[in-house]
Amino acid sequence: MNVSPRAIQAALVRARAPILWIGATYLFGVAVGAGMVHAHNSFALRYCDNLVGHAQTTDPAAIAMNRGLPLRAALADFGGNLVRGAVPTTVMGLGIVMPFPLVAFRGWIGGIVSVDGRHVSRLLDSHERLCYLGVLLLQLIPYTLAGGTGVRLGLAFVFPKGRWGYPTARRWIGLPAEGVHDVLRIYILIVPLFLVASLVEFMAR
Repeated sequence: MNVSPRAIQAALVRARAPILWIGATYLFGVAVGAGMVHAHNSFALRYCDNLVGHAQTTDPAAIAMNRGLPLRAALADFGGNLVRGAVPTTVMGLGIVMPFPLVAFRGWIGGIVSVDGRHVSRLLDSHERLCYLGVLLLQLIPYTLAGGTGVRLGLAFVFPKGRWGYPTARRWIGLPAEGVHDVLRIYILIVPLFLVASLVEFMAR
């Protein structure tokens, strides 16, 4: 499998439309979530409070951070985002439409945490705004790539001819081999992007 920068770029080009669809869905979810908490919607605020409170006692990254272990927190967050978040989203992409509700919900979660525990907007303070938007962007990029490349593979599986097909007919467990290679090529970008996002979130506080 060719994993040169040119091959990775070509994989991104082939997946560009699904990547844009997934990205737009994420941004829509973020906008809706942020709009709801900034409009003081009680459901969104209550969900945010419960989510953050639950994470403080169950999420390995939050627990490590509360113990003063930011590097361990970052690595736990990285592992969770990659193994429990990105990979399942890519696999769901084989169903083409299956990732989109999850993506919209994940974006909505990203939007509702734009307020702090006192329900004050994190966008008001310049430092808080930079941290929130920076981490959000750093996480959404690899999540978008993961979802988009999965949808692209699903399209190639369902529509092997025409726009979504690959020139070679080689298969790997029923999937187009070159499509699987494209997923692996794009994951070469996804993995370090998630690591950077987690390090920034927990080490830059």
